Amino acid sequence: MASRTAFQSKTIVTDLVLPSETNPINNLFGGELLARMDRAASISARRHSRRIVVTASVNHVAFNRAIPLGSVVMIEAKVSRAFSSSMEVYMDVWIEDRESGDRVKANEAIYTFVAVDETGRPVKVPELVPETELEIQRFDAALRRKQLSLLLAGKMKPSEATELKALFE
Repeated sequence: MASRTAFQSKTIVTDLVLPSETNPINNLFGGELLARMDRAASISARRHSRRIVVTASVNHVAFNRAIPLGSVVMIEAKVSRAFSSSMEVYMDVWIEDRESGDRVKANEAIYTFVAVDETGRPVKVPELVPETELEIQRFDAALRRKQLSLLLAGKMKPSEATELKALFE
């Protein structure tokens, strides 16, 4: 199975914030953004694995900036690391200024997907080869995030969390 790059999984979803998608103060509902991010991330994971993918977890979401009614929202998703059958997808959410076209980062999120066959059983996915400095940082951090998640779930012993232990040595 040939390895792939993060660029090969890059997905950009661009959409407009409509009145029915906003709260009483005319900002995009958080749940609406979560659904948009889930779709963008699933496309990214599918591009990497070339398989059916299912959402395994929403690992992190930061709502740093409100997204007002009428905004153009861009969600950029890329696989940040592939494990055996799972893939971490990192997303940056941008707001594009209507007049200048300038983009401001509004939010970010990390989702995990699992590639499955037609019966829903997990299948192996290609390795990811990071290329840019940011991709390398996210790739390295993905293993620490996975180990922390496994530790918290009781699926890994602290002595096995080598990447986490290295942070404290």
